[in-house]
Amino acid sequence: MRLINKLSFLTICLAVVIVNPLFAQLDDDNIVVFPGPPDTARIQYLTSISNSVDITGKRSGFIEWILGADEGRPIVKPYGLRIHKGKLYICDSMLGGLVIIDLEKKSFNYFQPGGLGQLKKPLNCFVAPNGYLYVADAARQEIVIFDQQLKFVKSIGRPMITRPTDVVLYKDNIWVCDIKKQQVHIFSNKDFKYIRSFPDVGTNPEADNFLNQPTNISIKNDKIYVSDFGAFKIKVFSLRGEYLSSIGSYGRGTGQFVRPKGIALDKESRLYVVDAGFENVQMFDSQGKLLLFFGGSYEGHGNMWLPAKVIVDYDNLKYFQQYVHPTFKLKHLIFVTNQYGPDKISVYGFVEPK
Repeated sequence: MRLINKLSFLTICLAVVIVNPLFAQLDDDNIVVFPGPPDTARIQYLTSISNSVDITGKRSGFIEWILGADEGRPIVKPYGLRIHKGKLYICDSMLGGLVIIDLEKKSFNYFQPGGLGQLKKPLNCFVAPNGYLYVADAARQEIVIFDQQLKFVKSIGRPMITRPTDVVLYKDNIWVCDIKKQQVHIFSNKDFKYIRSFPDVGTNPEADNFLNQPTNISIKNDKIYVSDFGAFKIKVFSLRGEYLSSIGSYGRGTGQFVRPKGIALDKESRLYVVDAGFENVQMFDSQGKLLLFFGGSYEGHGNMWLPAKVIVDYDNLKYFQQYVHPTFKLKHLIFVTNQYGPDKISVYGFVEPK
């Protein structure tokens, strides 16, 4: 009996043993950088996340022999994502909810709320400084809001919003891209009341400020950047909705777009634009001049497969520092979602030589 108890205790202890926690690391021979040698590398592919096993780790060989392989839980079809205080919030349109990854605790969970907070087709999300989660749900035609404990707070938008594709918070207002109404809507984050929209509904389709198919939005230094999928441009507006400029045009040359989607800006006001057609991310300086591009049609790690969203992060470098080549200094992180392929969330580092 004592031997059986000891064996049972040993089995329980071994059952919690895992190997390879938090992603798989590439060796030096397989490092992927953009641009490639002999040019100075600015972007290094670091790792990818596609399954809960990438976060929680695999079972040891002995435990796998006893219990079988842990298949994990997949990220199915990611679109938008945000990172806040060590947590990744990933909108999964096929899951009908979000995948929430805690990098500190190495946990991976599906968030599929019911009741009044039920999600149908979440495309993009935003996490406020206070931890509130705002989800743009295209099928619900609403922005669905949850508190820090992921409890439903409120849904806003109807009847003004018809097909929300992105949402951000800026200066106590909620800014929403509406691809069907071809507008950006603004709501107060204090009382959730509608404020206004731009451009005007009667705007001439040939006018510079007309939004053909606005899909993504980013705001920095009081400038609103809107990814206009239908016009093959990134259009820039003032906070009043006044048209300022545009970046890009239709075409297959450098600095042009075929299917522009997600956009982000870093601290230097460099603009990152996902192109689902080119399957890459193009980077522009603050004047709209192309700096470089990275990615490309999927052939291996570092490439992309129908990418949708890009975000830039400065606060969570410690979780990915181990993947940075020793000759580089990591300045910030770049996350890109891929709707297909083996690398659903690709993580890159903006680097400079030491």
